[in-house]
Amino acid sequence: ARNIPAWDERMNLYADEFAIFGAVCEPFEYLWRIIGSENALLWMSLQPDLLEPFIDRIGDFLYDFTKAQIAAAKGRLTGMYLWGDVAYVRGMFFSPKYWRKKFKPHVKRLLDLCHENNLLTIYHGCGNASSIFDDLLEIGLDAYNPLEAKAGLDVSELKKQYAGKLAFVGNIDIRILEDGDPEKVRQEVLYKRQAAKGGGWICQSDHSISWSVAPETYELVLNTLREA
Repeated sequence: ARNIPAWDERMNLYADEFAIFGAVCEPFEYLWRIIGSENALLWMSLQPDLLEPFIDRIGDFLYDFTKAQIAAAKGRLTGMYLWGDVAYVRGMFFSPKYWRKKFKPHVKRLLDLCHENNLLTIYHGCGNASSIFDDLLEIGLDAYNPLEAKAGLDVSELKKQYAGKLAFVGNIDIRILEDGDPEKVRQEVLYKRQAAKGGGWICQSDHSISWSVAPETYELVLNTLREA
């Protein structure tokens, strides 16, 4: 990694071909990367007076980091990804009430900054964080990713609730792609493609594409998606 070209140089390679998104963590994601997930969750209960000022310091740092990234991009960015894994397959890691108290204001600051610079915003959160979808909508989020199918999320159903208000990116079940059965792959894509009617859905897997996904399977996803 030490010898790869600078971020600024790499952007120039793709700026005329793709929509380029920047990326920044939101405070909980950054918190657990610093002190570990176990400490982050335990200290919310055991050391709140010490932890909460630290969360605010992280929030200020990430805000300044985002400003610097936008400035360095010099208009080449289309949007910004906010990374924030705050949930697992059955729900939030901690109470939505605590998220609203300590993390929501910082996420809003980041969203406001991006929108001031005409950037689309996508929040990436694994697991099932649907209990805060309305909060994210309230503070101006444009889209949510990756909508893990194994966490019980179904973009076709979510579209009925959030059509015209919150867009979605993802939800193609990676387990089906790994299995590779062509008929099941087609069924998955055609079912989830219903969410694209009227806009508001970008096709993507619900998790990272693993080595178990054959290139032919991925090509089948693309071809099925493009069918009239």
